[in-house]
Amino acid sequence: MRDDSARRVRWFPYAVIAVLLAVLAAGTAVNLDRNPQPQLVAEGITGRSGPTVIETPTNSADLARPELIRDALADLDALTLPDGATLAGWDGPWRFVWPRDASFVAAARCSVGQYAEADKVLEFLNKIRPAAGRWAARYSAPDGTEPQDGRHPQLDGSGWVLWATWFCAETRAKTDGRTGAEAVGRSTGTPLAEYWPMVRESGDQIVKELGEDDLPAPSPDYWERPESKVTLGTIAPLITGLRSGLAIASALNRSAEVASWQDALRRLSAATDREFGPDYPRTPAEAVSFVDPGVEPIGLQGGADAIVTILGPPFAPARDAVTKAIERTRDVLTQPNGGVTPGEQWRTDGVAWTPQTALFALSAAARGDRSTAEDLLAWLNTHRTATGSLPEKVNRDLKPAGEAPLAWTTALVVLTASALDHPLPIP
Repeated sequence: MRDDSARRVRWFPYAVIAVLLAVLAAGTAVNLDRNPQPQLVAEGITGRSGPTVIETPTNSADLARPELIRDALADLDALTLPDGATLAGWDGPWRFVWPRDASFVAAARCSVGQYAEADKVLEFLNKIRPAAGRWAARYSAPDGTEPQDGRHPQLDGSGWVLWATWFCAETRAKTDGRTGAEAVGRSTGTPLAEYWPMVRESGDQIVKELGEDDLPAPSPDYWERPESKVTLGTIAPLITGLRSGLAIASALNRSAEVASWQDALRRLSAATDREFGPDYPRTPAEAVSFVDPGVEPIGLQGGADAIVTILGPPFAPARDAVTKAIERTRDVLTQPNGGVTPGEQWRTDGVAWTPQTALFALSAAARGDRSTAEDLLAWLNTHRTATGSLPEKVNRDLKPAGEAPLAWTTALVVLTASALDHPLPIP
């Protein structure tokens, strides 16, 4: 009687692999069925017939990608209403003012010397600022009232408004050849000191948010969803905001705020390194794995998040650990279509989101990695809509999807081009 056991043993691993591949394929099919390809809401704002062609760049940032930047600035013009209310997008649920998006638009304007346009955005934010307490997640335009849609406040607003206010003051200082204190005290056309109440209230609110562990409580962030744990999407902007607010307070000789905010910055920074280091995931790592000697420890759980870019230039001075975390995160989050997804805990659908892709482009440009920045900027340029607008997403078929134009992406692209042309100020 013949013994076939050896033959069965040889074939058994292949059978297991075949079954696993079938399960994987079925799971992928189910996932794609649950996450269908997103499509464009609109190709752009009515009146934009196609990409602009320019003959001579009008400012230094235009030298990097002339048509891309000119179209981006034209879209920001269209998204900004006469009173300075800057819409996140033109259609439906995007047609509101997020403090985050508006702050980036103001900074982008200042990075190319459009100070009057930036002042309108900052003036609108100053008009709608909370007298005390948290910024709302978003505001309706043009009156600035908070929409009644059940959204909870997003704590990152306090940080972003502080950063944009400081960024514009600092770029003016460099342009006009003045000191930072002079620029903060009085800017071109608008006394920037008038923004001090907004700066003070935002900075003091960040201090109030810190708990006994020196971290803020869980809050929704740019993922626009409730959170049960504090996220890096909230913490990173608050660190940047405190750094920026300190610079303004110092220039205006506000000693009480300097002392309070300096202490808060020290506490928040130390807690962030302690709870999120060494790879700075979206939520605090549940444990850290120490492997062989000489090999860097790896945080367990938490999930990579594109917002790690905010811990480095141009939002904070470069640190080796953060640079490694940024590069590691980009590798993890890059999709087959070449763009980046918001995070590991985001839905697995192969769709790239342009704001997160642009964040990595800006980070690379600000850190001197021109090759990466130019590659990502070229990818964003390639996947614009027929009217030249930058969309919210790029789907698995490499087609623009979601809202177009999206203010946050558009502003980030302008900032990236500026960073490739000249160093951006770092708080």
